Amino acid sequence: MSFHVLFVSLFIDLFGFTISANIPSGIYYIGTDEPIFIADGEGPMFNVHLPSFEVDEAEVTNGEFSEFVSRTGYKTEAEHFGSSFVFKGQLSSRAFEEHHSVVLAAPWWVNIPGASWKHPEGINSTIKDKLHHPVVHVSWNDAAEYCKFKNKRLPTESEWEVACQGGKRKRLFPWGNKLLPKNQHMTNIWQGEFPEINTGDDGFLFTSPVKTYPANSYGLYDMTGNVWEWVEDWWSIERALDEETDVKYKKERVKKGGSFLCHKNSCYRYRCAARAHATPDSSASNLGFRCAKTTN
Repeated sequence: MSFHVLFVSLFIDLFGFTISANIPSGIYYIGTDEPIFIADGEGPMFNVHLPSFEVDEAEVTNGEFSEFVSRTGYKTEAEHFGSSFVFKGQLSSRAFEEHHSVVLAAPWWVNIPGASWKHPEGINSTIKDKLHHPVVHVSWNDAAEYCKFKNKRLPTESEWEVACQGGKRKRLFPWGNKLLPKNQHMTNIWQGEFPEINTGDDGFLFTSPVKTYPANSYGLYDMTGNVWEWVEDWWSIERALDEETDVKYKKERVKKGGSFLCHKNSCYRYRCAARAHATPDSSASNLGFRCAKTTN
């Protein structure tokens, strides 16, 4: 049996059935010797030894997070803060005009009062028709609490990247090295001219239901595109050194995978080796997560 053969484990958790990919222990290669964003620490390529682990096949959905909240009464940090960041294209013209609290370096982000996981575009919006979409407006701290409740944890960056590559080496995307194999859309990203024109050629303008596009060779969906995913690690551009991040630099956490807002000319981070960062209390309408678990 191949070293990288996929074992899919179906188990009952607190909410019902969750499908995870069981990835065997071994030595894997992550990073890249052809970095696009050198300042992000994408390179160099290096090897890591990982014990076996499970990673959920899909991002946590609104329906799953809703069940967690109903059982625990948990309130997200966005709910405590009273607002979160929403992409301007998701807002009505009136809502955009009423709220001028934008990020100066990225004016397509608007801080909307009342925006949260259950009101993703503001207090008058709902997730009623988005229960199978990935939950958004969750901070790193929120994601960690959810995974803990499920007797899991967030994947490490190394685990996430190995899972993204599907057991392959030097794989640019989860499915291979061509963005559109046989002219087929494999993920939910931006088409057109960011941030004003999205043609939606992949079928969606914003988030899409999980498992809409084909899985990679590990049986994992949406490893890139759709929404960014929090991982366990503190941010450092020298991750290949395999050293504990100095406590004084522990200010931001790593996020992986890119989102529906990523375009090659503006955010070419829907690649397995790509990485970004944000403070642990950050939340936005394109930021979610999935859980993992050590298996030995």
